[in-house]
This record gives sequence, structure tokens and C-alpha cells, in this order.
Amino acid sequence: MRLQGHQGGQPLHTAGEHHRDIAVYDTNELFGQKGRFRVLQFSGDAVQGAVDLDDPARIVLEYPRAIVHLMELNRPAFETAFMIGLGVGTIARHFAGKRMIVAELDGRVVDLCRTHFGLDFDFDDAADRVIVGDGRAVLAEQRAHSFDYVIVDAFTEQGTPRRLLSAAFFALAREKLHPRGMVVLNLIGRGHRDPLIGAAFATLRGAFAHAGAWALAADGASGRSGVHNVLLAGSDRPIDFRPRQMAGFQPFVPAQGHVIADRDDEA
Repeated sequence: MRLQGHQGGQPLHTAGEHHRDIAVYDTNELFGQKGRFRVLQFSGDAVQGAVDLDDPARIVLEYPRAIVHLMELNRPAFETAFMIGLGVGTIARHFAGKRMIVAELDGRVVDLCRTHFGLDFDFDDAADRVIVGDGRAVLAEQRAHSFDYVIVDAFTEQGTPRRLLSAAFFALAREKLHPRGMVVLNLIGRGHRDPLIGAAFATLRGAFAHAGAWALAADGASGRSGVHNVLLAGSDRPIDFRPRQMAGFQPFVPAQGHVIADRDDEA
């Protein structure tokens, strides 16, 4: 997810259900970039993904470019990944030759990705598929030590669900990862001043031997009161990155925080 940054647009689809609006539209400007873009947007101000209609293979938004860099650098020959949150299928499409399993809570998003964003997963292939359902529950059903990466890019109107940031969730992710695997999360927050980011980072550090944090600086076009994308990563091996390949994300030290536990209403 990234905060709103378009100017006008031609709607292709709008729908509201379960207290969440979904829109697909074409626009000639996105986060200050000129061109022809197709955008998936939730709840009026949260861009979930975008495709460059003139160059569909190009990764438009910064956070998936940074996630792809972390994945390619830390395990260049990786084979498997589990993703929570489909967006417009950017990362899944980029790694089309890998074994990718994606859990998406909202079936409408899957349908829109197929009809408007060219997602061409073999939905009947047990090794490479999109599953409509709760991401944590779907992950729990997978075999232990079967993934090189677990990627979390899931949002509600309240942000990333706490049950995807808790100690229990990170323990589950660790169980499903290969010993040299990594979990990567795309969050929204205020960097080193954000208490939730600090708590999520503290919880991640409690589950893995190594953890990293990077923030994308907010600007007038895409930021809102200092709110911006934050990436967190955890692994039992050192996490490598190349600053010039992080699409503008800069490393930072999150605020100290408490360990997040599952809430009774989210268990």
C-alpha cells in the first residue's frame, strides 16, 4: 500500500463491500510521475498497486522494488515464497518463474487482478496459486520449512492487522521458512517516531537473530503528516542490502517498543 498520489483518473471499476471500497482507474499522473498508469485503490486514499500500461514489466511503486531487491540479493537462487496480500500481483508477476503462493482475503481483488491487471497465475496449479482466504490461516496450513520468503503486504482501513505483527505470527512464519529464509513486511508509519513500528520491530527481533528496518521519506506528493512506507525484515542470517537499489528507502532504528501479543478478538 502507498498513500494517494494521483491527479484525476478514468474509473474502470468501483465497488463497496465489507466496509471497504475498491476502485480501478487509469490516470496520466501517479506520485509525480507522468505516463499511463492503471491503479488499484482501497478506501479512497490507499493505492494498493499500479501498472505502467506502456511498460507492464516495470515495477512502478518504490516498496515492491525494494522488496524485490532484498529477495534477489539475499537469496539469488531462491525457489519459493509465500505472500499475504496480492495487490495487483506485482511481485508475483516479477517472479513468475518461481513457486509463489499468495493468500488474498478479498476475492474481488483476485478477480480484478485477472481482468484489469493481467495476472496470469495458473490458478489450478497446486505449486503456484492464489488462495482466497485469511493469510495467517493459509500460512498455517503450509508445510514446515517450505519457503525461502514470507512477504506481508496486507492492509485494512486500520492498517496492517496486529495478528500479522504478533509474536505468534512471527513464530509461525519462522516455522514455515527454510533455516536461511526471511520474512519481509511492508507497513505504513512514521519511521523512528511510530510506536507501532517500534513494537513490530521489537517483536520481529524477538523471533529472528537479525532484523532490519527501512523507511521511505514522505514528500508533498505522496506523504501525509510524515506517514510513509516502512519495510521490516527478519532472518536468522545477516540481512544484506545495497542502498542504491532500495528505491529511496533508508535504514533507520525504530523506537523502542513492546512485544505484540495476539489480541483475543484477532486470534
